[in-house]
Amino acid sequence: MKFRIVYDKPGRLRLRAGAYAFERDYEARIHKACLSEPCVKSVVVRSVNGGLLFEYSAKAGDFETSRKQILDFVSALNPKELPECDGETEYQLQALDDGFKASLTGMIARRYLSRWFLPLPIRTAITVVRGLRYVARGISTLMSGKLTVDVLDGAAIGASLLQKNYESAGTVMFLLGVSGLLEDYTKARTRTALTGSLAVKVDKVWVVKDGVDTLVDMKDVQVDDLVRIRSGSMIPVDGRVMEGEAFVNESTMTGESKAVMKTAGRIVFAGTVLEEGSIVVRVTAVNSNTKIQKIVELIDRSEDLKASVQSRAEHLADSIVPFSFLGFGLTLLLTQNISRAVSILMVDYSCAIKLSTPISVISALREAADMDMTVKGGKYLEELALADTIVFDKTGTLTKAEPRLEKIIPFGEYSEKRILKIAACIEEHFPHSMARAIVKAAMERNINHAEEHADVQYIVAHGIATSLKGKRVVIGSKHFVIEDEKVNVSEANQAIIDEQAGAASVIYLGIGGELAGAICIGDPPREEAADAIRGLRESGIKNVVMLTGDSLNAAERVAEHLGIDTFFAQVLPEDKHHYVERMKAEGKRVIMVGDGINDAPALAAANVSVAMSDASDIARETADVTLRRENLEDLVELRLLSQKLMERIMKNYRFIITFNTSLLVGGFFGLLSPTTSAFLHNVSTMGICAKSMTKLKVE
Repeated sequence: MKFRIVYDKPGRLRLRAGAYAFERDYEARIHKACLSEPCVKSVVVRSVNGGLLFEYSAKAGDFETSRKQILDFVSALNPKELPECDGETEYQLQALDDGFKASLTGMIARRYLSRWFLPLPIRTAITVVRGLRYVARGISTLMSGKLTVDVLDGAAIGASLLQKNYESAGTVMFLLGVSGLLEDYTKARTRTALTGSLAVKVDKVWVVKDGVDTLVDMKDVQVDDLVRIRSGSMIPVDGRVMEGEAFVNESTMTGESKAVMKTAGRIVFAGTVLEEGSIVVRVTAVNSNTKIQKIVELIDRSEDLKASVQSRAEHLADSIVPFSFLGFGLTLLLTQNISRAVSILMVDYSCAIKLSTPISVISALREAADMDMTVKGGKYLEELALADTIVFDKTGTLTKAEPRLEKIIPFGEYSEKRILKIAACIEEHFPHSMARAIVKAAMERNINHAEEHADVQYIVAHGIATSLKGKRVVIGSKHFVIEDEKVNVSEANQAIIDEQAGAASVIYLGIGGELAGAICIGDPPREEAADAIRGLRESGIKNVVMLTGDSLNAAERVAEHLGIDTFFAQVLPEDKHHYVERMKAEGKRVIMVGDGINDAPALAAANVSVAMSDASDIARETADVTLRRENLEDLVELRLLSQKLMERIMKNYRFIITFNTSLLVGGFFGLLSPTTSAFLHNVSTMGICAKSMTKLKVE
């Protein structure tokens, strides 16, 4: 593609290929192709002038190399050869922005062009017809037994029409139209951002072919394929259960948190999570959008997911409307002046309250999504702002997401290589930071761990069990392997483990009721963890707690390094849940942060729960918030964002009350005409809504 450079600074490059370089239908394709370049952070594509605006990064500050890569890429780009696509989230946001600007420009242009070119009788007829629609809507709402803002709008416009004050009626309708457009745009933009952030991205699945489980790319899965799904995994397709049975969490489909039993013949859906069991599903549709649509619908429609401050604002808005009519009646009675009374009717508190509060919440959700944090509803932002206690899981949350295998301690007839091979073969089915460390170590040592065992089972969220050559094999924590599974561990062997493991986390492997080996995983704290905890304290968090199933030595070392108030070691999953419930019973508002399958009960119990970016499917599904970057300091950012949201809402309330009260006083004493009152009221409402859309972090 031929182009010229119109702007060129390190990190920012604008190219222009001309109006006929490509059609609008190719914008999404080009946008997706440009984002495939590693150095490209964002790109804006315009078919009108063939424009491409790149924001790019560079390793070690070498912008020249990145710039050359972009120029070479665009030079070789042929839009017609690119595959069709629906467009990435960023492109969809760009299209929404363009649509909003076009609609707003069109509204303003129509208003002023009609003033300049349409004769007065025609303008008056149009105003009356449009005004009667508002009046009819108000009457319809009133007839249904509701006294809401729609009734007030209809009464204000109807009063202006009766007074033949067509200019005032037209101004009110124009400003109401702009306010509605602004609200619709904000909601659509947030919904699109959340849709992108909630996308189910499953790369590989286990497909059953000729009785053998084969790991294949998700893109290669076809209708009628058989897919095996195990405990803790997200179901990646729509399909019918052919064998096995399992409990499936369908909260993304139904909003019901209780798991549902799925047996042969039952239907399962993409985006739901298999909590316990194992099933083979015949694919009926490869539909990764199911989860997205259902969660977005819940965010849009569920009263439970609204911030309570938002719900209170909506109820308050409607409850104020009768007082506006009362003010109209009293003013008419005391002044005998219809113009002053209509001025009162033109002003109400409810309109601004009802619009600004949800827009503030929705904008905060959008801002969180822009910061790579998925929040499933405004309710959780409010809980984040009010929380005084935060509870962390240790492994994979406070510690690094990719721990390393430090040592293998073999016992009996088993060698280090054999122990690692068996462990990797079992653990690869359950993606968790500790499991990944074992699988990665096997790969680094070129140990082929093709499956020799029977189907694996996740046992009551404590560990993993399977069968190997007729012997029961279990792997997991000391509590699970020794106490639950009754694997024999002598005092001498335990002493060896305690001496050699040090502060490392220990995973026990038992075969046939005997200890085969211990796997020591080094799991140092994340570099940013101490700063994140310090920032949370500064934001008002009073209690920092760590819960872990790990050993006392490992837990104590991490707590001391990070400055954690209280920690509990060798905690079972159900105990984590009980600890959270106990804190809530003491009057604390609790944030729970975790990443594993065993954290799910505690995540569900907390006032607000947060899952890490590399968390298990069930942890992400249970959590109210998901961090999509591996950085705990995002918790601090989200906490500050939620606090600023609450501050903004309170500021909006104070402004609305003060400003609209002054308008009512001005109207009562005849200082403001109905037109002026309507203009100032609606402009202030639009202004506060526009302000509510701005980023909270720049305040």
